[in-house]
Amino acid sequence: MLTVSDLEVNVLEFRQRAFQFARLGTVDETPYAVFSRTETESERQFRPRLVHLHLVVPLAWIVHDEPNDVLRLARDGSNMSVRLSEPVAEVGAEPTRFREQGIEWSRETGPAGAFVYVPTEAAARLLAPAGRAALGLA
Repeated sequence: MLTVSDLEVNVLEFRQRAFQFARLGTVDETPYAVFSRTETESERQFRPRLVHLHLVVPLAWIVHDEPNDVLRLARDGSNMSVRLSEPVAEVGAEPTRFREQGIEWSRETGPAGAFVYVPTEAAARLLAPAGRAALGLA
């Protein structure tokens, strides 16, 4: 398993975006890593707003892809799935349920309009008030 310093010095690739490690949290005795990213909503708008993205991942699913020097996801903690190339869409245009790196994900609207990506199977626990508080998303 990776250490906090491994997480801090590498970015995690998700939805063809780079996410930076923010913090660790524990929900139902499972350690999770929270990654964050801020981007502009749309360059085509007259006044684009900043969009805050949070990605919540079980710590055991994160692996270091050494040849590419990035963090990737592997549900079993070792076998990274094949990455598929697809066009990057604005966050608001993405489906709320999707498959990424072999894992089912949900995108929910979090606090202050931020978007939160969570594994679909754990969404209810992670997005409940106690889960949000434990992950620093309250």
